[in-house]
Amino acid sequence: MATTATTQTRPRGGEPGRGYGETWAKAILMGEHSVVYGYPAVAVPLKTLKMRAWASSTGRSGRNTLRALGYYGPMLQAPAQFGGLMRAIQVAKDFAGCCECGFDIITRSDFPAGRGLGSSAAASGAVIRAVLDACGIKAGAAQLAALTNEAETVTHGHPSGLDTVTTSGQHPVLFTHGDMRRVSVNTPAYLVIADSGVAGSTKEAVDGVRGQYEHDRLRVAPILKDLGALAQQSAEDLKQGGLDSLGLRMDAAHRLLSELHVSHPIVDALVRAARSRGALGAKLTGGGLGGCIIALAPDVLSAQRIRHALLAAGAPSAWVHPLNQLDVEVANDASVEFDRIPERYDCAGPLPSAGACFVAGTDADADAIDAAFRG
Repeated sequence: MATTATTQTRPRGGEPGRGYGETWAKAILMGEHSVVYGYPAVAVPLKTLKMRAWASSTGRSGRNTLRALGYYGPMLQAPAQFGGLMRAIQVAKDFAGCCECGFDIITRSDFPAGRGLGSSAAASGAVIRAVLDACGIKAGAAQLAALTNEAETVTHGHPSGLDTVTTSGQHPVLFTHGDMRRVSVNTPAYLVIADSGVAGSTKEAVDGVRGQYEHDRLRVAPILKDLGALAQQSAEDLKQGGLDSLGLRMDAAHRLLSELHVSHPIVDALVRAARSRGALGAKLTGGGLGGCIIALAPDVLSAQRIRHALLAAGAPSAWVHPLNQLDVEVANDASVEFDRIPERYDCAGPLPSAGACFVAGTDADADAIDAAFRG
């Protein structure tokens, strides 16, 4: 990724003002867990599921408040789960030269945290953009990625950078040994994403697979290799428009992930429900042990049918997302085509439990916040 020059200007008379930042969710299409062992993975930005952040300067009083994930109060008193977000604010202030300034920070999200959709990277990236905007600072894509990854080290220790890229990128990417290559989608296709209602733990899942790998390598190593091969082949399916073969690979990947014991009974039930209503393929996405599933549909009518079946099967929320870039742009401009649930989740990091996701406000609330912050 090329580095773009940074322009540092303060159009507000030298003092920070109000700023806005926006990122979005992501889904791992193929390659969960095997990517940890050097195999490829394919990730998809979900631009129809937004993460938004607003930053309003409190001047040099040093007063900092946070409104996110049901918490509203001083940043210094925020729970430990907000560590990554706190780091995001600090690295943005350092980069902008606004270290002595305080900020009121608000986040709003179209998707819940703790579901493998990249909420921590999306929240950090959105907040960093909001703080830089408030300070009148423009940063290039590579610089924004570096700042977000620095915040992500608090949440994930050694982030691969995949979440950072896909929660702010425009296209699916093939990730191999740290290298990211754009994957073209040359046919209409749709993903249906459904929330199991169970907060997964990526760390627990990754540690569990590593334990299996260390104690039963003869069984686990071939599974990881096969998952990596499926990911590599899925990138070619997207390019060639091979939706039927991609769906079969998704089904195969879910079986392999189940053999690694990272699925969940509710996730398995949702996968079966999607397949029963015509999904070309369905699987868990992300670390597992809960989280979300994704199902592949060839057209929007099929996608909506699958979505409604998943809601009927008990999914708290489900969304339809187009994979083709032109359809993504249409969806962003005219979201009425995609009957999305109008809930917003007040999110900024991993959830401590499935019941700890706070629904916060509506589209009108978010528009009012945006209007107020932009003056």
